[in-house]
Amino acid sequence: MAWQPQEGPILELAGYLKDSLGNSYDSNAQKRATEMLQQATSQSPDINNYLCYILVHPNAVGDMSQTDAHVVRSAAALLLKNNIANSGPALLPGIVSYIKSELLLGLRDPHAQIRNLTGTVITTLLNVGGIMSWTDVLTQLIALVDNSTGDASLGTQEGAMGALLKVCQDSKKQLDKEYEGQRPLNFLIPKFIQFTQHPVAKVRADALDVINIFLPIKSQSVLVHVDSLLESLFRLSNDSDKDVRKEVCRALVHLVDIRPDKIAPHMEGIVDYMLSQQKLIHEQELALDAAEFWLTVGEHEQLRVGLGPYLDKIVPVLLQSMVYAKEDIIRLGGGGDDADQEDKVEDIRPTFAKNKQRLPNGESVEVGDAEKKANGKTPGEVALDELSDGELDDDYDSEDDAYLGTEDPEDRWNLRKCSAAALDVLATVFHQSVFETILPYLKENLRHPEWPYREAAVLALGAVADGCLEGVIPHLPELIPYLISLLDDGEPLVRQITCWTLGRYSRWASHLPDPADKQKYFEPMMGGILTKMLDGNKRVQEAGASAFANLEEQSKELLKPYIEPIVRQFVVAMGKYKDRNMFILYDCIQTLAEHVGHALAEQSLVDILMPALIDRWKKVKDDSRELFPLLECLSYVATALGHSFTPYAGPIFYRCIGIIHQNLQLQMAHDPLMDNPDKDFLVTSLDLLSALIQALDSTSAELVAGSRPSFFELLTVCMADVSNDVRQSAYALLGDCAIYVFQQLHAFLPSIMELLIQQLDIELLDEASLDTGFSVVNNACWSCGEIALQQGPGMGPYVERLYNRLVKIIQTTDIPTSVTENAAVALGRLGLGSCDELAPHLESFAYPFLDALQKVAETDEKDSALRGFCLVVGRNPEAMESCLVPFFRAIARYKGASAELNELFLQTLLGYKRFIADFDAFMSQIPPQDRESLRAKYAL
Repeated sequence: MAWQPQEGPILELAGYLKDSLGNSYDSNAQKRATEMLQQATSQSPDINNYLCYILVHPNAVGDMSQTDAHVVRSAAALLLKNNIANSGPALLPGIVSYIKSELLLGLRDPHAQIRNLTGTVITTLLNVGGIMSWTDVLTQLIALVDNSTGDASLGTQEGAMGALLKVCQDSKKQLDKEYEGQRPLNFLIPKFIQFTQHPVAKVRADALDVINIFLPIKSQSVLVHVDSLLESLFRLSNDSDKDVRKEVCRALVHLVDIRPDKIAPHMEGIVDYMLSQQKLIHEQELALDAAEFWLTVGEHEQLRVGLGPYLDKIVPVLLQSMVYAKEDIIRLGGGGDDADQEDKVEDIRPTFAKNKQRLPNGESVEVGDAEKKANGKTPGEVALDELSDGELDDDYDSEDDAYLGTEDPEDRWNLRKCSAAALDVLATVFHQSVFETILPYLKENLRHPEWPYREAAVLALGAVADGCLEGVIPHLPELIPYLISLLDDGEPLVRQITCWTLGRYSRWASHLPDPADKQKYFEPMMGGILTKMLDGNKRVQEAGASAFANLEEQSKELLKPYIEPIVRQFVVAMGKYKDRNMFILYDCIQTLAEHVGHALAEQSLVDILMPALIDRWKKVKDDSRELFPLLECLSYVATALGHSFTPYAGPIFYRCIGIIHQNLQLQMAHDPLMDNPDKDFLVTSLDLLSALIQALDSTSAELVAGSRPSFFELLTVCMADVSNDVRQSAYALLGDCAIYVFQQLHAFLPSIMELLIQQLDIELLDEASLDTGFSVVNNACWSCGEIALQQGPGMGPYVERLYNRLVKIIQTTDIPTSVTENAAVALGRLGLGSCDELAPHLESFAYPFLDALQKVAETDEKDSALRGFCLVVGRNPEAMESCLVPFFRAIARYKGASAELNELFLQTLLGYKRFIADFDAFMSQIPPQDRESLRAKYAL
């Protein structure tokens, strides 16, 4: 018999739901109600049936008032959703069957909130069981929206479409898969396009919203209907509902990337439409979605040229959109001095540790830059995989908050920022044409008496700095002094944006060839920005620090004459800043250290900077997230100061050891039901230890020897950590230890080499984290080469396994270049002490070795690798028959060989001259330029 509810339990449960919400003044009743609900959830098998019944039946809860009944039904929906999510597959089939049989009744409810909550429960059921666990629900929902039976009200149709939207948001990947030859999306997309003609605006908007979920993933189910979709978009472009028009804008933006050929023929009409929507600045979301079009097209290599004829229409609208909205002016304008107020916890952004990756020339770079060199990606460019089914994508863009260095109270991406970014992109495409368009606007508004217009003009000037510099330069002698004067503007937001704009022109000012011009423009610019780092307003301080970090990046070693005043200002700021801005200040300090290097090691400068840093170091607790940027900052400072850092090294070194030990203990004692311990404490501590060992040279050996617990015992644990980030830093530290403290490392080689050999197995890499996995392998290859260089003949026990791992790397395609190069260097260095062991394998690895090493810069690393390779060749010269020409060409093109490598090259060449019967005929296979180089250098 089918399950039937009983009136008593319904009313009892409804009472508990009502009391649990705290609407009653009786706190005891609320507490008891909560306890009874928890007990029922854990002990009563029928609780979810009753919750579903209360949700979908308006009159189930007896004689409660309509308001109380609605609240109880909503609470029942939320508790049901949570129970399904928490119980998952453990729910009894009979219970699930009952819920499915009743649940869609909730979509017919007159209350929109009940319909919406019903859709949430439907989605939760599908998340738990998968799309195929309720095979007919999509058909039922479509039928309700379609009103195929003629009894679905407009509200029901709207509720069913809302449920479909939720299902598609949470299960997009499942819907785009085949099940027994059928793909659900093939059935759904034509229906969604049909629903864009629905009489209910909310249904039309939701139908387009669903399509916009699948456009970015380039689902074929959508792309085959792109012509029908475009027809619908053009028809809906003048829809009376703003949410529909918002989805139209989003779809057109998606199509720019997916089917630009469909956009190009309609460019004029789309431009006019987007401009008309962006001008509706009282509808900020709609205007923002329209403004995204210029940003997307401007970055599209084929389409962006098509915007040229419309610049005189587009740019003025962008400029208009860059003025603060009225509501933002009310919230933001006239903000006063707040530098002495403590930051709220929620205002302090998390800062994440940056991993180091070693290139084959021994250079240490941030992982973003290393990926650029290895994979051709721009630093910061990230490819995000789709979220797994059941995860909600919040559409968060990590660059949104940071763009322009300016933030509104919500730190959100908005129309103003998007318009400025679009102007920036258009300036890089059209250059002078954009500047000529904005010049009248700048003349009219840069000195505008109302600050919002003055501020927007400064923002526009900064936005075109990269793309229009050539056109702006003639005006800069007048503009720079005026901008510097705006640093004293009475409105903090004007001072804030002026810092950013000056930072954008710092490259021009710092590279002025005439010392008089540099004194006239660069020095006041630098001084002005430094002064704003101590502004009374915290956001101006933040903008000043960010602008100065940019100035440092542009000026680099040109800052050396000005180090002392810069350092003094940093120290004053360190004493004044609250937590949020301290993070940016650390970036300023480390950027200075990175670019001026050992010039910072002058004792007078050390005496100014280090006491302040050490004082902050002592105040920051071991579990504070401020430790991450501070540790990273200290690693750069230690590298710049070298031996001048020695007086401060001991306590810092041993505290890092303590932090690592403490966090490893936390990991061992970790409750798997709790959040994982933060790995960034390990990463930043390991990176600072790397910097200290490099900077202190012989002194670091004493620190390593004196560490308790044992430095290398902790390092081996980190080398086996489950986190790629931790292992990446651990292997970077291992390589540094091989260079600077090999005597202390030697005793731990057996256990270290076993871990290293295992790490070099690229077949064990996790497909889900290949980028970071390769970064670990990269550092493992580099450290392997450093160990082989130091250990020499003692590598015997590991040679065969290392060879198998390294040759697999250099023979495998689609591996980041830096990984292949580091593997080749390690393999060549292995030959220095183990040439006899490698000689039998020479024929297998010679060509990929030479190919991998071809583009590596001529450094000590490449020199030593080629020395090892020549020794292997000397043991088995016949094995080089198939790649002797590339080898001779590599020798001919090597310009800076050491005396030892030069001698090995000569011996190798003369050996082959004696070995090859018709040597002249062989030499004729080598290109003339390389042949002449060999004869000139080695008298062949």
